Amino acid sequence: MLDSPYTDLDRPPLSQEALTRALVRPEGLWSRLSVVDRTGSTNADLAQAARDGAREGAVLIAELQLAGRGRLGRVWTAPARSGLTFSVLLRPPVPVARQGWVTLLVALAAASAVRRVAGVDVRLKWPNDLLAGERKLAGVLAERVDSAVIVGMGLNVTVRSEELPVPTATSLSLENAECADRDPLIRAVLREIETHYREWVAAGGDPDACGLRPAYVAMSATIGRDVRVELPGERILEGRATGVDASGHLLVTADGVERAVSVGDVVHVRAT
Repeated sequence: MLDSPYTDLDRPPLSQEALTRALVRPEGLWSRLSVVDRTGSTNADLAQAARDGAREGAVLIAELQLAGRGRLGRVWTAPARSGLTFSVLLRPPVPVARQGWVTLLVALAAASAVRRVAGVDVRLKWPNDLLAGERKLAGVLAERVDSAVIVGMGLNVTVRSEELPVPTATSLSLENAECADRDPLIRAVLREIETHYREWVAAGGDPDACGLRPAYVAMSATIGRDVRVELPGERILEGRATGVDASGHLLVTADGVERAVSVGDVVHVRAT
């Protein structure tokens, strides 16, 4: 399923040189941008780079990822050049307790960029999915490596119905996007991430002072709905998702009691 019969005319490669010229500048967040034909995992590659002392702002884009994964080790696959598969290296100078917002920040930035460029009504499923309707369009995975945070994303762009890894997934093409060109999409996503990240860092990681929390809530497909939260040990929490707290935890109210659920606590969150 990873190899594709479609040609470069259908799915042209990204240009590292063009993207570097557009996105890497002395005063900007992005310090280095690389495009590789294939790799096992962009997150794993940047994690090693972080251990080796790479500076903040490294971006790695893979045309084909052979060992991609989502949260809890779930597999993420897509044919070569059918999507945007990339990771970024961040070293947020904010309190660790607020760094849980990194995943939500990147998801929000990507959703905002895709809505603007592609004209698709993207919504956010807490903690790390981008949805078109009820189908998954993209996933975000953040991992801490020493003092760094590696954030990876896989966005389905031109994946066709017969290439979808699961029937609950979708792509921009399948959603009749106004734009399914990966070049303007990745430019818009990285610029949006930079804007949100700089504002969040300037506010010391406070999601309210920089407007991050209200923006996330406004685009959420989870908040305001009844949810079933699957927790480790086959425990279940059912209630109404009412918001996210200052650490990015999901707030769920059940039987009049509000509980904060962290990303690390959750196996699945499903609307009921």
